[in-house]
Amino acid sequence: MSNRHIGSDFDEFLTEEGIREEVTAAAIKRVIAWQLAEAMKRMHITKTEMAARMRTSRAFVNRLLDENDTSVTLATLSRASLAVGIPLKMSFSNAFQPIASLFL
Repeated sequence: MSNRHIGSDFDEFLTEEGIREEVTAAAIKRVIAWQLAEAMKRMHITKTEMAARMRTSRAFVNRLLDENDTSVTLATLSRASLAVGIPLKMSFSNAFQPIASLFL
């Protein structure tokens, strides 16, 4: 019995399984949610204060910080970065790495 994945890389495996985009989106959202939560901790910004700064609800901030909720827009990320005073930086890369970041 041979394993068709021996010798392939992880990206090839994800592509073959048809889940590469989903897995990549989830990984990016986890990084962004973690970075935003860490920025809020450093600056002593509560979820309630973050919601006020973003002119939204606390439930919305909870969804933004939920690492499993990948339905976030660029406008939302921009508002969140302004709320914590950290510029949003986005780029495309050939290597797998976070594509969006709240840190320079």
